[in-house]
Amino acid sequence: MAITVFLADDHTVIREGLRLLLEAQGDITVVGEAADGADAVKQVIKSHPDVVVMDIAMPTMNGIEATERICLACPSTRIVILSIHSSNEHIYRALKAGALGYLLKESAGKEVKDAIRAVHSGRRYLSRQITEVIVDDYVLSKDVLKTKSPLDRLSSREREILQLVVEGKTSLEIGKMLFISPKTVETYRSRLMQKLGVKDVPGLVKFALQHGLTPIQ
Repeated sequence: MAITVFLADDHTVIREGLRLLLEAQGDITVVGEAADGADAVKQVIKSHPDVVVMDIAMPTMNGIEATERICLACPSTRIVILSIHSSNEHIYRALKAGALGYLLKESAGKEVKDAIRAVHSGRRYLSRQITEVIVDDYVLSKDVLKTKSPLDRLSSREREILQLVVEGKTSLEIGKMLFISPKTVETYRSRLMQKLGVKDVPGLVKFALQHGLTPIQ
C-alpha cells in the first residue's frame, strides 16, 4: 500500500519538484499541498496523510507551530522537516515539536524518499549533513532541555501573534483571524515584546527572520 504524503512549502517550484520526485518512486503518493502552515494544519487534520514534508519558514503559521499542532491532532501522521536552516536551535525546536525527520533542502533530492520511508516506519531520520555532535547534543542527550530558545519564553498564542505581526497584519486583522479583540492582541504583543527584549516592530521582524519564523519576501 502506498505511503500517502502531504507537502507544505511556500515555494510552488519546490512542491512541484518534490511531487514529481516522490510519485516516481511507485510506493509514495502525494495527496495534498499547502503554501502556508495554517492551511497545512487544516488540510492534514482532514486527510490524515501518513507523512507530511514541512518547510519551516512559511507565512501565516511557520512549520514548527504547524508541526506541533499536527502532532497533537493527528498522532499517527509523521513529520519530516525540510529546511534551509541547519542551526542547533532550528533542529532542536523541530524535534521538540514532534518532527521525526529533519532534512536540509540542499540534500532533499537524494534523501527525502529515504526519510519518508524511515519516519513512516517509526524511525527518526536526520540529514547526513547534520553531524554526530548535533545528534548527540540535541536529539539523544538528556541535557537537551538545558539549551533554551528565546521562543521558549513565549506561549503558543504569543508565537502565533508574533508571526502575524511581523507579516504586517494589524491588530484588527489579527483579532478577526484569531477571534479575539484588537485590545487583547495589543496586550499579547506588548507582553511578547517585553519577554524578547524587543522595543519595536522592526526589531520583531529582525528576530522572526533570524529564527526562521517567516520567509524573506
